[in-house]
Amino acid sequence: METGSVIDGKYKIVNEIGHGGMSNVYLAIDGRTARPQAVKEVRKSLYRDSCMLRQRLVMETDLLKRLDHPNLPGIIDVIDSDENFLIVMDYIEGSTLEGLLDIEGAQPQEKVAGWALQLCSVLDYLHTRSVPVIYRDMKPANIMLKPDGNVVLIDFGAAREYKEQNMADTCQLGTNGYAAPEQFGGMGQTDARTDIYCLGATLYHLLTGHNPSKPPYEFYPITQWNAKLSTGLESIIQRCTQRNPENRYQTVKELWHDLEHYTELEHYTEPRQYTAFEAHCHQGRQKLYDTATAAATTITKCHRVVLEGALAFCRKRQQGTEVLDASCDIYASSWQK
Repeated sequence: METGSVIDGKYKIVNEIGHGGMSNVYLAIDGRTARPQAVKEVRKSLYRDSCMLRQRLVMETDLLKRLDHPNLPGIIDVIDSDENFLIVMDYIEGSTLEGLLDIEGAQPQEKVAGWALQLCSVLDYLHTRSVPVIYRDMKPANIMLKPDGNVVLIDFGAAREYKEQNMADTCQLGTNGYAAPEQFGGMGQTDARTDIYCLGATLYHLLTGHNPSKPPYEFYPITQWNAKLSTGLESIIQRCTQRNPENRYQTVKELWHDLEHYTELEHYTEPRQYTAFEAHCHQGRQKLYDTATAAATTITKCHRVVLEGALAFCRKRQQGTEVLDASCDIYASSWQK
C-alpha cells in the first residue's frame, strides 16, 4: 500500500512499520477519530486458497473481538478487498522482544521475570475462557514491548479454541524451536501445557540470548550460559520445557506462582565442570552443522555450474541426442571434480 492512500474511506496510510513473508503492517490514522491504528495487510495472491485464508482470518479476528485484556490488542475493523485482506487493530507503540534481543542480546533476569508475569496473566485469561483459547505461538517476535515497560501479545494467527471432544488439532501450527512436541501431531490436541512450553522456550531465549530454533537445538541449563542467572528461574524453565506434557506445569497459575517466588526456589550448586568428552560433543555438533551448511552451499553452486554448462552447449549445438549425451558428460565431470 502506498503512503498517503486512504483505505475504506477512513484509514490514511502513514508508513510501513513491519513486514513478513505473507503480510505487511502499516501505521495509519483514523480520519474520524485522528487516532493511530495498525493495519495488517494479508495478500491473497500468496495463498493457494483465498477462501480458506478468509475463514482463518475471520476466525482470528472474531476471536480477538471477544477478548478484553490489557496485554492484548483490540480489533477495530476487517476489510475484504479484491487483492488483500486488511485487519485494522490498536496501534502498539514500541518494538518486539525479538528486535530487542537483536540489538542488546540477553536481557536482565529481573526484567524477564516481570515480562513473564504479564504473559502468565494473559495466558491464564485465555485458558480460563468458557471455551479455552490456546495461543500456540509464543516467541519474542510476537511480544511487543511498550515504552512503559508493559508487553502486548500479538499475532493470533496460530491460536485455536480448545475442544474437549477433539482427539487432535485440525492444523499443526507453531514455530520450530519454541513449539511444543505435541504441536507437530501424534500426541493429541494442544492445551494449556502447550503454551507453558512455548513460554518456557521464550524465557530461555530472553535470558540466555540463545535462540532455541538454532544450533545446538537443545535447552541447556541457563546457568551453563551465564553462571549468575537464577537457579530458581532455571528450574522453572526446565519444568516448562519437558517433552512430556504430564511433566510440565499443568496450569499457568502454578507457573505464575513459582515465577512470583523464583528467588525462594534458589539452590546453591557448585559450578559444574564439564568433561572433555562433553565439551568435545558440543563442539562436534556445532562443527557438524557448519560442515553441513557449507556442503549444501557447495552442492548448490555445483548444480548451477552444471546447469549453465548444459544450457550453453544446448544453445551452441541445438541437437537433441548430442545435447543429452553432452549434458551427461558435463554433469559427470563436474561431480568428479
